[in-house]
Amino acid sequence: MSSRKPANHAAASLTVKDATFSLLRAFGIKRVFGNPGSTELPFLSDWPDDIDYVLGLQEASVVGMADGYAQATRNAGFVNLHSAAGVGHALGNVFNAYRNQAPMVIIAGQQARSIMPLQPFLYAERATEFPQPYVKFSVEPARPEDVPAAIARAYYVAMQPPCGPTFVSVPVDDWSRPTQPVVARQVSRELGPDPQAMKAMAAALAASERPALVVGPAVDRAAAVDLMVKVAEKAKAAVWVSPFSARCSFPERHPQFAGFLHASPGQLSDALRDHDLVVVIGAPVFTFHVEGHAAIFDGATTIFQVTDDPDAAAVTPAGASIIATMKPALSMLLDLLPETARAMPIGRVLPPAPAAADPLPVEFLLYQLSQAMPDNTVLVEEAPSHRPAMQKFMPMRGQDSFYTMASGGLGYSLPAAVGMALGRPGVRTVCLIGDGSAMYSIQALWTAVQRRLPLTVVVINNAGYGAMRSFSQVMQVRNVPGLELPGIDFVKLAEGMGCHAVRVTKSSELAGALQQGLGHGGTSLIEVMVDSAVPLLYAQKG
Repeated sequence: MSSRKPANHAAASLTVKDATFSLLRAFGIKRVFGNPGSTELPFLSDWPDDIDYVLGLQEASVVGMADGYAQATRNAGFVNLHSAAGVGHALGNVFNAYRNQAPMVIIAGQQARSIMPLQPFLYAERATEFPQPYVKFSVEPARPEDVPAAIARAYYVAMQPPCGPTFVSVPVDDWSRPTQPVVARQVSRELGPDPQAMKAMAAALAASERPALVVGPAVDRAAAVDLMVKVAEKAKAAVWVSPFSARCSFPERHPQFAGFLHASPGQLSDALRDHDLVVVIGAPVFTFHVEGHAAIFDGATTIFQVTDDPDAAAVTPAGASIIATMKPALSMLLDLLPETARAMPIGRVLPPAPAAADPLPVEFLLYQLSQAMPDNTVLVEEAPSHRPAMQKFMPMRGQDSFYTMASGGLGYSLPAAVGMALGRPGVRTVCLIGDGSAMYSIQALWTAVQRRLPLTVVVINNAGYGAMRSFSQVMQVRNVPGLELPGIDFVKLAEGMGCHAVRVTKSSELAGALQQGLGHGGTSLIEVMVDSAVPLLYAQKG
């Protein structure tokens, strides 16, 4: 908990609101994301000039923006939400933030303490339970004067690996009550690995004939991609990406890069079959999406895991797990690894550039977009049915280059791209999103336009839920309703919010539209009508 300053006359006149803003400044918080409601008005009144209030038009978008901003800045995103209904709207992206391990402090309104026993209008009953289990800490302070200390604790917990959202419910009349100041403290966040366990892993790597490293999103979250590359090169190990990794933790054009692991137990096991040792760094062992036999766990392959998430270590079904944050673990491993005479593994071979055609193939779009993006572009993606094609034709550069939702819940990436653009104002952000996904949080465009953010939104329009079409084939189910989305005009939707927008219907139009959109001074949207042929996310068997 936070320490309190000794009581004095000046402190006696300090309000809960004053103490909270002092804390935010001490924590380096420059923006608060919100959508206002009546139970938040006392907090929002006379808003200070030195903290930017970022308005979103719906609470899920607000939380998505804060998530993207937190990941861009590596500091907690602060969110102010309305009581129960507003928190309810936001819960889908609270779940996403939890799975993304994005640090976030959510301050939600609550009715006045004096009328809470009467269950008043806009009252949040059992407010602290509503966002659980997808927050790390949830509290409604017992007394008004305890609010700043509760917010301080929420911040420390949110920032402690594994990071995640926290929640503080604040009654509307608490903000004007007197309190004592709370002093911001330094709390270390790195967790050192067990040296003996690390020596055992390093010895196993040294003795292995065909080792594989499986890298996950925690490496990029920790800004440790360069370290990861040094470890891989010294170990002369093949490098795979963990299933559904939400970040790019290894340069995908590196000669040791082997590819992306499937979320199918059988396909993952087949990919790793030739390796006698698998070391998973910064990811679960493993994230699956469909049923099947995972031969990887049958005992022929030695497995080690390095993770900053004790829960991920606890559920690992085989092998040895080491709990540590990425930088100290990778630094120690680099020091422990001996030089090896093993031959350098041969990485994947990228496919040839896809040809132009009409109707426009999504592979052609992805390749052309990859070629057109500036080198330092940040890509935020939510086009799950096209991810296999994207992995082939849009190799990411590594650190801070790629983001998506770890949960699979739609409605994240468009607002997250807005938050990302706010957090990295000098860098072009591209949101690559499917037509179905875009409709979950389309109103986030308005915030980007109002702030003239350097954001280009590329909508892949195949007139339906492509991932569900694919799964219906894999699962051999027919006549599924609700998969088609005809008649949505994203150009008109964007223009209605003041956004520059164009539609591409032919491959010959694509290069010019990408050049114009990526060079636009503010926010732009490119709707690309693509071939609606169903891509397969997993190979069909039997």
